[in-house]
Amino acid sequence: MGGLQRFESKLEELISGAFARTFRSAVQPVEISAALNREVDNSAQILSRERRLVPNSFHVELSASDHERLSQLGPQLTRELTEMVQDYATEQSYVFTGPVEINLEPADDLTTGRFRVRSHPVANVRNAGGQVTESAVRRAPLSLEVNGQELPLSAPGIVLGRGHDADVRIDDPGVSRRHCELRVTETGAGPRVSVHDLGSTNGVLVDGKRVDRATLTDGATIRIGNTTMTLHQRPSHQRDG
Repeated sequence: MGGLQRFESKLEELISGAFARTFRSAVQPVEISAALNREVDNSAQILSRERRLVPNSFHVELSASDHERLSQLGPQLTRELTEMVQDYATEQSYVFTGPVEINLEPADDLTTGRFRVRSHPVANVRNAGGQVTESAVRRAPLSLEVNGQELPLSAPGIVLGRGHDADVRIDDPGVSRRHCELRVTETGAGPRVSVHDLGSTNGVLVDGKRVDRATLTDGATIRIGNTTMTLHQRPSHQRDG
């Protein structure tokens, strides 16, 4: 039995009777599952002959009426969709950068029966120093925002990479084991931050431009592999004491 057939059989248990009839003119869950598979196929990036990278974060945008109907199915629908995408990826030898997450969201510009899928890869980020508290981030003069996580940054700096010896490990296949280093130097005018490529395969982009090394300012974006980070600098009066 194929992935979509298995998904449909599970839906038969989830949707029944009068509730099922409300879906006749609306978006069908099986349509969403098929669209997610297509999105995965269309977004696949070749890593090697046998491995292709695909997104792991999906946003399904629906009309307000469709979103309300599907929301009545509760979290079980997104669980089933997630399992379907994971099974399909396994069959196709696709690689995710992190856990699969599917969100159903209302969109004002869509009418009943219409929907769209957006996706992007989000890599797992692990700090070698352990879990970071919010107070530690607020006290730090510098921080690095990576995939929704904010990490404090201080002298002498950190090494970013996919390997176990990196200070911040990013599970992104496009990131080298020791990809780049952020160096922090204390000066009379405050901390100075620079990024240095450590001989990575795919290079480092700062604000869209490839660099071997560059000085960073507040709000600068650094992209390595499929992961984009933002540097934040806080004046002393905005930090916790």
